[in-house]
Amino acid sequence: MTGQPGLDAIEHASRDEITALQTARLRVTLHRAYANVPHYRAAFDAAGVHPEDLKSPADLAKFPFTTKHTLRDNYPFGMFAVPREKIARIHASSGTTGKPTVVGYTQGDIDTWAHLVARSMYAAGARAGMAVHVAYGYGLFTGGLGAHYGAERLGCTVIPMSGGQTEKQVQLIHDFRPEIIMVTPSYMLAILDHFRAAGLDPRASSLKLGIFGAEPWTNAMREEIERSFDMDAVDIYGLSEVMGPGVAQECVETKDGLHIWEDHFYPEVIDPVTGAVLPDGETGELVFTSLTKEAMPVIRYRTRDLTRLLPGTARSMRRMEKITGRSDDMLIVRGVNVFPTQIEEQILRFEALAGHYQIILTREGRMDAMAVQVEARPEAMGPAADAAGRELAGRIKELVGVTARVEIVAPGGIERSLGKARRVIDRRNLG
Repeated sequence: MTGQPGLDAIEHASRDEITALQTARLRVTLHRAYANVPHYRAAFDAAGVHPEDLKSPADLAKFPFTTKHTLRDNYPFGMFAVPREKIARIHASSGTTGKPTVVGYTQGDIDTWAHLVARSMYAAGARAGMAVHVAYGYGLFTGGLGAHYGAERLGCTVIPMSGGQTEKQVQLIHDFRPEIIMVTPSYMLAILDHFRAAGLDPRASSLKLGIFGAEPWTNAMREEIERSFDMDAVDIYGLSEVMGPGVAQECVETKDGLHIWEDHFYPEVIDPVTGAVLPDGETGELVFTSLTKEAMPVIRYRTRDLTRLLPGTARSMRRMEKITGRSDDMLIVRGVNVFPTQIEEQILRFEALAGHYQIILTREGRMDAMAVQVEARPEAMGPAADAAGRELAGRIKELVGVTARVEIVAPGGIERSLGKARRVIDRRNLG
């Protein structure tokens, strides 16, 4: 990929052109995986399929899934399709629930990644010459370096702040006057708090565009951020196992879901229980197959993210609806399915409550109990926040279907995350 990204021709290609390109690239990817990755050869053989069996993208449903467990079982380099000495960079997940998932990139992969992040930023409204404050974490996490290389490819001025040091974040935004910030939406709320604590009006800041990702967030949180900062807030999607940020992007002119870059990633939505492919428009678990990755092709990777596929609007490539939950984030409380974003959406309806909250699950006897701790806004601490808490408990019961004890805490009472927010503390299996 060369040249400064603007609007690539493929972004307005016909559906037939996109499908033809996907078919050709799928065949190459399947052959690469089968020839060079022992796991895929064994898995394809066990399923009785061969790369030659793919005649159209629909045939991909014959091939087996890849999961996070697959990657961990082949730790560290067993999923690489090129010799280790051909790997230009390695990223990995945090490994908080087991061995980290390791991802490798050739130089060609890094070039593609930078181009797709630049394409995403352009769709979000970024342009060459703008200054970008990158507050995603740098290191093995793909967010910081992915955003950094994409912003440079677009021709932006990059401020590589990384996460943490929130007071310094605010100082540099105030002093360096970037037009764009790239960060997790929950950490943006922490930055907002520090703006106000410093006596600065966030609406008077230089920020005009926020490109937020790495965790599910609701349209209610979008409205909170846009109203507080007088900015556009758009969603970027990615995951390390597939590439990193830049797999899909919301366009600033429509804000109606994220266009998947289908020339590089083939999406499917499946029933998370049966694994059956669902038609476009039905909600299920998002699955991706890479189309151009050299170092580590992924075949039918189960993301656990819940969404549905929709027709293109601002771009001809299909959109995925905004992710507001994951199948593995779903809580089952007294037999009821609960997603943290359902609680968040209700909290943000109250002017007296801030967007910082945690859900704490315990067991009282044989029954689950759920408490929602939520911060009051400084100006509303007292009767106004208490009244909002009582009404919030009623709304959770009515709209989510679970009785919850709402606890109002003072501003700053909920722990701040420097990256992805820790929304749930499950103590049901302790003691």
